[in-house]
Amino acid sequence: MKTKMPKIGIILVSPPRFHDLGIGTKNGPYSERKEKVAKELLTHFDYAETVFPGIIYSKEDMENAIIKMKSEDVDMIFAHFLSWADDFAWVRFLRDIGDTPIMYATIVRDQLGFENSFTEDSFIEFLTAGGLVGSLEGSGDIARLKPHQIKIVLGSKKEVMDACKQMAEVCALRHELRHRSIALLPSFNEAMWSTYVDPYDIFTKIGPEIRFLSIVELSEIMNNIDDNECNKLTKEILSKYEVKGTIDEEKMAASVKGSLALEKIARKYDCELLVLNDIDKVLQRTIGLRPGFTPCPGTDDVLVVPEGDIGAGLCAYILKKLTSQHVSFIEPFHIDSQTGTFAAGHAGPNDYTDELGKTMIATDTRFAKSNLKYAGAPFANHVFSPGEKTMIHLSENNGKFKLVATTVEVLESDHFLDGYSHGLFKPHMPVNEFFQKLLEIGVTQHYAITSGNLLPKMRLFAQIMGFDYYEI
Repeated sequence: MKTKMPKIGIILVSPPRFHDLGIGTKNGPYSERKEKVAKELLTHFDYAETVFPGIIYSKEDMENAIIKMKSEDVDMIFAHFLSWADDFAWVRFLRDIGDTPIMYATIVRDQLGFENSFTEDSFIEFLTAGGLVGSLEGSGDIARLKPHQIKIVLGSKKEVMDACKQMAEVCALRHELRHRSIALLPSFNEAMWSTYVDPYDIFTKIGPEIRFLSIVELSEIMNNIDDNECNKLTKEILSKYEVKGTIDEEKMAASVKGSLALEKIARKYDCELLVLNDIDKVLQRTIGLRPGFTPCPGTDDVLVVPEGDIGAGLCAYILKKLTSQHVSFIEPFHIDSQTGTFAAGHAGPNDYTDELGKTMIATDTRFAKSNLKYAGAPFANHVFSPGEKTMIHLSENNGKFKLVATTVEVLESDHFLDGYSHGLFKPHMPVNEFFQKLLEIGVTQHYAITSGNLLPKMRLFAQIMGFDYYEI
């Protein structure tokens, strides 16, 4: 799944009264010194496209910069006082820039560059080193105008630039969410009302438009898929993964065909995320099964999640876009108080292609005795790879979204649950305390996981998106 290159606007603020000071000195006037600083600073944004309108000295400079930032549709703005500066332009910027996320950066020099201010040249260098004065001044304006929209960072150049890169990745995702559509097929899950979200709030507060797709169109796409394409992928899957017992190859091919249809209908509507209510009885009756092989071999551009839960689907999508790693959809099943662990996973579509995990093709026992046309059609059951995982949850409460994040350890295990992708989890605290905290926050049963510790990014993402944030 492709990720967007960040686009960063650069706002560097200086005072007009300092511009010509130091003409004729050894190291040149203030303006030339700051041009060198700006040029060097821009080299640290090689991971992004930058929009730099030049150093801001005047009200007119700032007005032009604001117009440029908006016309270029930047993901975020890196703002930095190059020294003390009048804040008249800065206040105008805060008032007029809109809701674009801003990093307010104060860079601490490794070396001051002067010992005293006894000469004109050293006095100008003293002035150029005064970014702290400007930052302190400008912070008061932030507190009065935009206390929640701005990420404030002070540190060495490396520390500030590392923080900016992390923020840029998150802001690029925010931008993508605002320009994306996601698909719901066919509806919310009537068995799980707590997973309901307001489509209007999803659009206005998170970004994506929800496209409501139909079972009829999915069925038409599925019926039009070439048997040769389907049979080729079926053989590829069977040759790559362990098969449990004897499976019905006709039903296996139907499951692959259904999976291909899911991806094709998502692409038709330009959706990278398809939230499938896979336990919808009309869906199952119409296509005859619950598709079990997304992502299909050779694809990674569509993410399919089960049970009509848009919040959990967005969790999976967020992790996928931020990491480009394998992402799994889970719900905790039960606590083992003897070992301090819990089992978790999910039936339905899930990423089974992580080579560090264990995948087994088996009959879908949950529906094996149903009256569906392809009852018990084979499924890819996956045991999650061991190691540290980030686990996140997103749901809506009275018009406000909450993001809950934690890290857990997935333990090494073999398959122990039929019909589910699953794993054995150990939280970084007593397991009863862990779930007590979740219950007190008020969540649903659905979460997304991926490898590594992404908690710093989750904190930042929640701040930028205006979510309530809970970290366990």
